Amino acid sequence: MAKSSSTYNESSIRVLKGLEPVRQRPGMYTRTENPLHIIQEVIDNSADEALAGYAKRIEVVEHTDGSFSVQDDGRGIPVGPHPEEKSPVVEIVYTRLHAGGKFQKDASSAYAFSGGLHGVGVSVTNALSLRLVVTVWRDGQEWEIEFSSGEVKTPLKKLGSAAGRSGTRVQVWPDPKYFDEAQVPRQELARSLKARAVLLPGVTTQLLVEKSAQSNSWLYAGGLESYLLESIGEASLLVPMWSHEGYVGADDETFAQGEGAQWVVAFTQEGSVLRESFVNLIPTPAGGTHEAGLRDGLFSAVKAFAEQQGLVPKGVKLLPEDVFSRCSFVLSAKVLDPQFQGQIKERLTSRDALRLVANQARGPFEIWLNRDLDIGRRIADLAIRAAQSRQKAASKVEKRKGSGVAVLPGKLTDCESTDLARNELFLVEGDSAGGSAKMGRDKNFQAILPLRGKVLNTWEAEKDRLFANAEVHDIAVALGVDPHGEQDSPDFSSLRYGKVCILSDADVDGSHIQVLLLTLFFRHFPKLIEAGHVYVAQPPLFRVDVEARSKRPARKIYALDDGELTHILDKLRQEGLRETAWAISRFKGLGEMSAEQLWETTLNPDTRRLLPVQLGEVSRADTKLRFNLLMGRGESSARRSWLEEKGHQVEADI
Repeated sequence: MAKSSSTYNESSIRVLKGLEPVRQRPGMYTRTENPLHIIQEVIDNSADEALAGYAKRIEVVEHTDGSFSVQDDGRGIPVGPHPEEKSPVVEIVYTRLHAGGKFQKDASSAYAFSGGLHGVGVSVTNALSLRLVVTVWRDGQEWEIEFSSGEVKTPLKKLGSAAGRSGTRVQVWPDPKYFDEAQVPRQELARSLKARAVLLPGVTTQLLVEKSAQSNSWLYAGGLESYLLESIGEASLLVPMWSHEGYVGADDETFAQGEGAQWVVAFTQEGSVLRESFVNLIPTPAGGTHEAGLRDGLFSAVKAFAEQQGLVPKGVKLLPEDVFSRCSFVLSAKVLDPQFQGQIKERLTSRDALRLVANQARGPFEIWLNRDLDIGRRIADLAIRAAQSRQKAASKVEKRKGSGVAVLPGKLTDCESTDLARNELFLVEGDSAGGSAKMGRDKNFQAILPLRGKVLNTWEAEKDRLFANAEVHDIAVALGVDPHGEQDSPDFSSLRYGKVCILSDADVDGSHIQVLLLTLFFRHFPKLIEAGHVYVAQPPLFRVDVEARSKRPARKIYALDDGELTHILDKLRQEGLRETAWAISRFKGLGEMSAEQLWETTLNPDTRRLLPVQLGEVSRADTKLRFNLLMGRGESSARRSWLEEKGHQVEADI
């Protein structure tokens, strides 16, 4: 192989400083479809002031020049010099990554509960903006500092007296070169502000559009309850809504004081259901462990009530989805140290949050059900009828399956349930990992099919030759669906699993197996992808064992990759822990994980990370070209050219 003519020496190493990493790879820090998220980062800071009890009003203005301003009446960002850095604090907050007032997590911190995760929020906003101006009213004085492309343009200066006023105003001019679309989606922005008003009773949020002079404001004195009632309508209620809040006291040895949640729950007979959740005011549209905790707590209470009252007919088994089939809720959790999936915080992954919310919800809900037996019986009857309908539908599927002649693969460990919508098939890399998965799974609805070795590259394989490969044959037979093309209309009546999950090691070889299986599904089972049946499981690469300390038990924290590991270690240091207080283990493969670890991190629907496989907005023709380039046997020269041109953009796990 010919050597590259480029030199590699000390000067080849580049050190990114300040906000340069954000501008180099903005997608690692924020959404790049449009600038909405960098505006929301500023709103989050104002909302945290309101959450701490210091702000009563948050105003957002869309200006005619395309900029946005966010103003609150809170305490105002500190403007004095930082005791260690010596620069004004307001300057540090907007120009340094991992700097902010939300790292110190104890009762004396400025923000005991906040949505900030990594301390990169408003500094990312500054990095990706052409211009940013911060005005602060604090301690009777008005101050201003201006930034340009993330750098200080006009140093902090005093403008005069604030005349008893306090708060912060931030005006942002997003840089369009970092975003696919320069326009901020106004409806999403309005929805975000409305959510803040819902979660902060007594706090007014407002959106003003200068161009049209249109103004909307939101104030919910009744908080969650009035919002849910407005959304679903009172006429559809089966029973009165149930609202409650529960927070941990100072004597709890598992959770921090003040952690917990508030929620409102409504059971309806008809109409659409509303399910919204938040963590420290941050919307979590993809749900997460706090929603799972509410579901677990309410299900346990309803099941116990129904069994105590002798309401469950013989042969009927209640499941959580039966209780939640007609359940709407709005949930707002307070978690001291939240772990989210990704910087955009769409899904809470803190595993302790499941037990936290479940513990706070079950007891009070069980008391409420038993306080009025008529209400309890109505809710139990609703769940029982949902379970009977589910079992009836599943039995119809079983009759169709029973007429088939295919013999299931011997290495398939099948599940007991016949409920297509609930059943899951995990395609697991290797017999060793397959063994752990078999022991760790929920045998009621999870099936395991271990795969030996690398799967065949099926990109150029003919459909009638696929079954010559044992692994591909076993996958097709286990699924109950024949290979097909994108123009075909395959028979899904014998489909045996609602989710087909690719489960491979979290290393390079595992990624290769993922690609081979995705190639198989895209080329020969495209309708499974279109129907939303194909998923990729994400097992962790690292485990961090943290020793016990005062009022906090020992912890096991799992990290998906190096980036998440870095964030976890940063947060442990911010907690004041020494480097010797934790130990890091790197999983060489799924086979190294115990059945319990595999269940907790990768198989449990409440705590796992499972990514749906979708084609997105890229056309099928473009996708085919890319697959052909990467997987075609005759494309080696084109593949090499592409790697030479684009390879520097790839992050390698070596």
